[in-house]
Amino acid sequence: MSGETQPTSGSRQRIDKWLFFARMVKSRSLAQSHIQSGHVRINGERCNHPSQMVKPGDRIELTLERRDVVLVMRLAGERRGPYEEARLLYEDLSPPPDEAKRLSPYEQAIRATGTGRPTKKERRAIDRLMSDED
Repeated sequence: MSGETQPTSGSRQRIDKWLFFARMVKSRSLAQSHIQSGHVRINGERCNHPSQMVKPGDRIELTLERRDVVLVMRLAGERRGPYEEARLLYEDLSPPPDEAKRLSPYEQAIRATGTGRPTKKERRAIDRLMSDED
């Protein structure tokens, strides 16, 4: 890779590289697919090309699988480092996650009465009703 130099802080950088360096996505190819499918906005405008350049101060809105993220770019990345290093690349302005949407493990395990397959207790009650009709 002769001739390639890492960007210096304060310079412009490709959005797909920056998302990868900031640890918002696991790979550059995933970043590119997010961008091409319209899940990334830069300064309020939809980003269609992974090669679009971003600079410090740009507002980046990213729609991920389970949450929406709003970031302000602080620095261009030089490598995909640990979280502590990646955290310095942006300021997170994301709204807090909705507590109403989250269910506790207990609430997830409970099903509404009458939905799904009957339990053993419900099957016995059904059998008793069926035998009473005969």
